[in-house]
Amino acid sequence: MKVALFIGSDSDFDVIQGAVKVFKDFDVPFTLEVTSAHRSPRRTESLVKMLVEEGVEVFIAVAGKAAHLAGVVAAHTVRPVIGVPVASATLNGLDALLSTVQMPKGVPVACMGVGPSGAVNAALLAVQILSLKDESLVTRLNDYREEMAAQVESSSKKIKEKI
Repeated sequence: MKVALFIGSDSDFDVIQGAVKVFKDFDVPFTLEVTSAHRSPRRTESLVKMLVEEGVEVFIAVAGKAAHLAGVVAAHTVRPVIGVPVASATLNGLDALLSTVQMPKGVPVACMGVGPSGAVNAALLAVQILSLKDESLVTRLNDYREEMAAQVESSSKKIKEKI
């Protein structure tokens, strides 16, 4: 496993489906676990330690509301941790965003945007981190960017044809 995806509850699965697709598209081995900073802190700590021993290089933690999952993971490893806040009905994700981004000095967490686009960006950032040691991922990332640029150009042509 190269990447560990943690979601705070099964209801967060919809948020990370795009990230799962990124890892599959880039052939990056990953694991997915449901674990909570508050409801299962011992499980979270145990998973982090076990996965580091198994070679996980990057963690992604997806959680809403108080969203301490990324911080708890970061407290138990020096591997990069990327947090993805999830929107809730109460504060529309602002609570999770602030909980994820406001880590104390010395325990860094990279924070992505709220929701599914943040999850995709977290997966892409993880792939970029892994590409530091895997040149084939650099090639795939460049191809991915070229494909995005081609889609923009195609969209532009379609819009111009309509006017």
